[in-house]
Amino acid sequence: MRLSRIIMALTVGLAVVAVPTAAGAAQPQPAPSATTDPPQPPPYPPTAASLTVNRPTIFLGETVVLTGTGFGPNETVDIAVTVAPLAAPAAGQAPARRSDGTTVAMAPVAFQASAPLTFTATTDAQGRFTKSYKPSVTGQLTFTATGRESGRTASTELRVLHRKQPLPVTGDSIGTPIKLGGGLVGAGAIMLLLTLAWRRRQRFGGAAH
Repeated sequence: MRLSRIIMALTVGLAVVAVPTAAGAAQPQPAPSATTDPPQPPPYPPTAASLTVNRPTIFLGETVVLTGTGFGPNETVDIAVTVAPLAAPAAGQAPARRSDGTTVAMAPVAFQASAPLTFTATTDAQGRFTKSYKPSVTGQLTFTATGRESGRTASTELRVLHRKQPLPVTGDSIGTPIKLGGGLVGAGAIMLLLTLAWRRRQRFGGAAH
């Protein structure tokens, strides 16, 4: 009887000790902290496209070279050209000047084109292209290039001027040479008459002696 009670007491004690251990094992383990994960590198930014011209200002009839970089490899690039009138008189087009110092205003250049022009270029394996372009109008030209596959776009500007023209000859400019020439002719005629008179005087004076 006594042995049975001892065995029962030991069994109950073992059960009491085992319950907390099982409860602790049943609890969920905490997830690993996010701070322990290695930081992810930021995404690499895409290459920006660019478009340039070899000369920012040209005269009508000259050719420029467009250079594009940063576009997709071996893709077609659409280039649109818009034209705006020049905001100020073209450089080198000074007003005509009269002989008295006054000036004659030159007529402004009319706007010659309203619709944009378009053409295409093809890039190489590095996304680069060059394209020659000869404007047919004067004004402030804006080139906008857009890659068909990459969607990248870039723009640049070009100033196209009329060639420098010789200054027009005004009425006053013509009158001045005519007046000067007339004066020289008159002076020459007077000198000729004086020379003839002197020779005649010398001739008749010598005969009298």
